[in-house]
Amino acid sequence: MPSVEELYRNYGILADATEQVGQHKDSYQVILDGVKGGTKEKRLAAQFIPKFFKHFPELADSAINAQLDLCEDEDVSIRRQAIKELPQFATGENLPRVADILTQLLQTDDSAEFNLVNNALLSIFKMDAKGTLGGLFSQILQGEDIVRERAIKFLSTKLKTLPEEVLTKEVEELILTESKKVLEDVTGEEFVLFMKILSGLKSLQTVSGRQQLVELVAEQADLEQTFNPSDPDCVDRLLQCTRQAVPLFSKNVHSTRFVTYFCEHVLPNLSSLTTPVEGLDTQLEVLKLLAEMSSFCGDMEKLETNLRKLFDKLLEYMPLPPEEAENGENAGNEEPKLQFSYVECLLYSFHQLGRKLPDFLTAKLNAEKLKDFKIRLQYFARGLQVYIRQLRLALQGKTGEALKTEENKIKVVALKITNNINVLIKDLFHIPPSYKSTVTLSWKPVQKVELGQRRANEDTTSGSPPKKSAAGPKRDARQIYNPPSGKYSSNLGNFNYEKVWPKTTPAACCLVDRSV
Repeated sequence: MPSVEELYRNYGILADATEQVGQHKDSYQVILDGVKGGTKEKRLAAQFIPKFFKHFPELADSAINAQLDLCEDEDVSIRRQAIKELPQFATGENLPRVADILTQLLQTDDSAEFNLVNNALLSIFKMDAKGTLGGLFSQILQGEDIVRERAIKFLSTKLKTLPEEVLTKEVEELILTESKKVLEDVTGEEFVLFMKILSGLKSLQTVSGRQQLVELVAEQADLEQTFNPSDPDCVDRLLQCTRQAVPLFSKNVHSTRFVTYFCEHVLPNLSSLTTPVEGLDTQLEVLKLLAEMSSFCGDMEKLETNLRKLFDKLLEYMPLPPEEAENGENAGNEEPKLQFSYVECLLYSFHQLGRKLPDFLTAKLNAEKLKDFKIRLQYFARGLQVYIRQLRLALQGKTGEALKTEENKIKVVALKITNNINVLIKDLFHIPPSYKSTVTLSWKPVQKVELGQRRANEDTTSGSPPKKSAAGPKRDARQIYNPPSGKYSSNLGNFNYEKVWPKTTPAACCLVDRSV
């Protein structure tokens, strides 16, 4: 093993040789052997090996392996120095291998080392994006769980920081191609991260690009397979995929395939849905997703059939008035439960799809069925007016901080829900039924109204459907109103804070695989 003096002497030989440095192979070999020495020798080797690496292509493998020995040294300062210098080995055909090695080194638990690895990866990304992606995706597809997890997170957080001259169209095409391979077998959390990666690519910001992403999500959702409502994984997969699809829909990118699937397979099984996510109201989650998608549904093949399924499900949540006894009191023990959150979603979806078949209620239903529906609407509307008055009275004069208490937040959401339902019911009471009014769903951001612009019907309605955000709605802390039981009850329910994505447990760290 060479001493510190020998390392300096051979370094001097190489440094003085200038253009003839390649003729001093023996001196470079001495420096390579420095990795077998003590702490001081290793620190010098970590700096000297990369400095002259490019002059000795015949010793490339030995040099890279020697540097890797230093990347795995027990001394943290030696490891950090060795990692910092790794980008100097990323030349020509060695770059994918260095990218692969750096990706494996993401498994470190040392924060300083982790930052060095990230910086080194970004450095070689700017040298050769395709080669770096080759190393990253190699480990995502074949590496240990913790390496796979951190490589995916690297892509999801760092790609957006790279300049356009690095992320060329060809590079983005490679990312899409490799991502499709990974998406053949992913966890829910990984799927979300990859959708974040892909939706951020410039080449996929176009209408055709968004359509590609929707098709990718539809493939993940497995919409061709039979839906099994009793399988929690099947239900959770559909919900996760649909959440990723919703922000992609627009007037030019239609939700028809998803809406059709929900109407044909999910709505008929709504009451039997199961989910592994504790505390999640699965039925309400399904109805909210359907409502958001219904605004962007295109031409549907079985429109009348699916509209009827939606109508029948709506009837389940719009009770008939209780029968009255001879003394004028209710014959039953309880008033029917008015589930406003469910009705808002179903009524909104029916209102949106009904626009495509405006004579459904008058021409497609028999007179008895239409009469029954109007009785239900009228009964629901009566209870609705009571709640709206109670809520407005409770919120009257409250502004600023007073509206930020949990109790008042619930009441504000409840008022949005009841106002929305009221507007939609008024539309359906027209002769013939109208589908002209527009409302903003209660859980969507309220659109600002220009000063002097006439407000629509109620404070919570808006003049146009909400625009979709490319980043997608945040659902991890969404407020859900649980309507009270009984027509005249003034007690309000609570919010549920939904847990959306399953967590993966990373495997134990492993040493760097050099066989790549």
